[in-house]
Amino acid sequence: MFTGLIEAVGEVAERRPTSGGFRLRVATALASEVSTGDSVAVNGVCLTVILADGKEIHADIGPETARVTTLGAIERGAHVNLERPLGTDGRFGGHFVQGHVDGVGRVLERRHDAEFDWLTVGFPAALAPYLIPKGSIAVDGISLTVAGLATDRFDIMVIPFTLEHTNLQYVHEGDSVNLECDMVGKYVVRAAQLAGLALPALGSTERTRG
Repeated sequence: MFTGLIEAVGEVAERRPTSGGFRLRVATALASEVSTGDSVAVNGVCLTVILADGKEIHADIGPETARVTTLGAIERGAHVNLERPLGTDGRFGGHFVQGHVDGVGRVLERRHDAEFDWLTVGFPAALAPYLIPKGSIAVDGISLTVAGLATDRFDIMVIPFTLEHTNLQYVHEGDSVNLECDMVGKYVVRAAQLAGLALPALGSTERTRG
């Protein structure tokens, strides 16, 4: 379980093909604080650390994860958000983030408002039941608030601290981002389905562990 509070921004040092997918090497100071077998969220995708050598984290990306997240198209030099799972003795901030991406969105607009930035993100139609105004959404693993909501897009306001400490500082219009809806909302929708209400189910992208 993660919180959507990013601990570090790493840089993809290598993308190497494997028999069924590929292996990522991510350069980050966080590598000295994780061990082989640990989980780490990379742009909101929960991955298993195959190797941590003090300077880099190695993680394998399977074909399904490559298909349903932005990691399938990631390239060397890309900046990625990193977060370790919440410890049992840690304080909880952000919101419940599982690292299981629900869909890929696209940045439709980026605009400045004084020292803040606004992003408009388009999302797949299947995610509409899980988004509410003022609700939580994880964008590339970052816990953010839905400030405005339309049928196929939402607005988020990004404060300067978040811009400085996440990969949103590198995001441009047209870029793809991983989206994970609030877990609580998913359970509410599922309960409504079991009660006989006609609501669309979450698609096959529900689990994306590498």
